[in-house]
Amino acid sequence: MSAEMEYFTLSDGSRLPKIGFGTYRTAGEEGVRAIRAAIEAGYRFFDTASLYETERPLAQAVRESGVPRESFIIETKLWTDEMGAGTARAALERSLRRLGTEYVDLYLIHWPRQTGAWDEDWKALDLETWREMEKMQREGKIRRLGLSNFLPHHLENILAHAEIRPVVDQLELHPGYSQEAAVAFCRAHGVLPMAWSPLAHGDRKSDVSAVLSHLAEKYGRSEQQIALRFLLEKDILPIPKAMSGAHIRANLQVFDFSLTPEEVSQISCMPQTAWRGEHPDFAIPQKKSNPQNV
Repeated sequence: MSAEMEYFTLSDGSRLPKIGFGTYRTAGEEGVRAIRAAIEAGYRFFDTASLYETERPLAQAVRESGVPRESFIIETKLWTDEMGAGTARAALERSLRRLGTEYVDLYLIHWPRQTGAWDEDWKALDLETWREMEKMQREGKIRRLGLSNFLPHHLENILAHAEIRPVVDQLELHPGYSQEAAVAFCRAHGVLPMAWSPLAHGDRKSDVSAVLSHLAEKYGRSEQQIALRFLLEKDILPIPKAMSGAHIRANLQVFDFSLTPEEVSQISCMPQTAWRGEHPDFAIPQKKSNPQNV
């Protein structure tokens, strides 16, 4: 691991690097090359999911790196069609085979609802899935449990009944979409917020750039580095994705400068912008391939 890397301490006493590497849309040989470049740059925490279909490229890159498996922290997730007791167990077994490993370091429920706000059975299904994940952690197949896209009302359902508490919650978080209420709830309950899409995107990304470009000029950094530093200042773990070696390395170069509290407040108080539009209760992404979960 890079000597510059810093760590978050989780509620169970374990640690995570303060930056992970996202593998969404990094499939195929191009994805393998990007992940290998990330390993060479010093990343050791990698995020994938059954939905992304990037578990196999990640496994190949890790295998070819020559770095011992125990040096990596691998996080994957089960999708909505894999929720439920027996289904979740089968989902983990498939992920373990695709990853070429006997355990995962973090296993997350990817989305709290299967069908949207009209789904009245989501609480029971979430708990059924969580209880099976707890069993699999006790069996040594999972090191830590977490959630993804769970808002406070979703988290409350798990926290009220869990025997093993979630240590992380992965949310869309970036300049222009801070989700302050969800982040505050996570912090109040000892759950580390993690940021997917930490660099923002979409048709209105230019609204964010106007603010970030000023700070980038001030600090002699890129807008992407300012965005990542903003999240770190708020004790949020970002998981940026990059394909080029230069961007992969640059995303790690954010531990030698800081933003002022005023600058963090300025970015936090921006109007909502560059939001992907996937609300956990109302706009659930659709699986585009691999309907048989092979």
